[in-house]
Amino acid sequence: MKTLVSRYDKKLIGQLPKVLFQGRIIVIQSIEDAKKAVKYLLSQKIIGIDTETKPSFKRGSGMNPVALLQISTPDTCFLFRLNQIGLTEDIIALLSSNDILKVGLSLKDDFHQLRRRKDFVPGEYIELQSLAVEMGIADQSLQKLYANFFGQRISKTQQLTNWEADVLTEAQKRYAATDAWACIQIYEEMQQLDKHGYMLEIIPEPESQCAPVLTEEERAQKEERRKEREREKRRRKRQREKEQRSINARRKGKEKLKELLIS
Repeated sequence: MKTLVSRYDKKLIGQLPKVLFQGRIIVIQSIEDAKKAVKYLLSQKIIGIDTETKPSFKRGSGMNPVALLQISTPDTCFLFRLNQIGLTEDIIALLSSNDILKVGLSLKDDFHQLRRRKDFVPGEYIELQSLAVEMGIADQSLQKLYANFFGQRISKTQQLTNWEADVLTEAQKRYAATDAWACIQIYEEMQQLDKHGYMLEIIPEPESQCAPVLTEEERAQKEERRKEREREKRRRKRQREKEQRSINARRKGKEKLKELLIS
């Protein structure tokens, strides 16, 4: 009988073997291809859904629109590049359908962000976080849940990359597909454990509120955010200097014109 823990120790995740989606990945960059992909997906029994958004490091700039919608079956994942094709009527029909089992993590939030592109009414879906709570598991992140259920690590190194780039890298595509596919794996494992039973080890909440120990990947992400902030500061400084030079040039021009008029 499988044993789960109510809280997975994040420090242990970095020691786990890495898991990646090994199926087909198809990038959708046209409305016609989106129509074909949706037709295929509507014939499936279950799909996993996730989204990616270009990160914004500017304070007060708000969140960017969803750039990528990834929808996976157990062996094929479609990456819909919404920043290029928008939220098409076919995609909306799929997301609004009650005829196909849709699973995901924080899907309510994903749908909320998708509706910023075009409003629609989401069809019925299954929220993995709610099922985890019913099983006595406090963890809410995909990485922790997957580690708890399968003893494998989902890498998050691509999370803060540019999802609006002209061409997605292979690493980005594999990362995005893994997140959507992993939702199906977790859901099906939950169903099996509910049927056959499992042991749950209760891990108490930490008493101290000390700063959490970051994994190597989290430290890398934090450092990348710091570098991005520094680049933004330098960019703003250059912009201010450019504007000041322009002001100085106009001032000198006015003074020169004034001298010419006086003389």
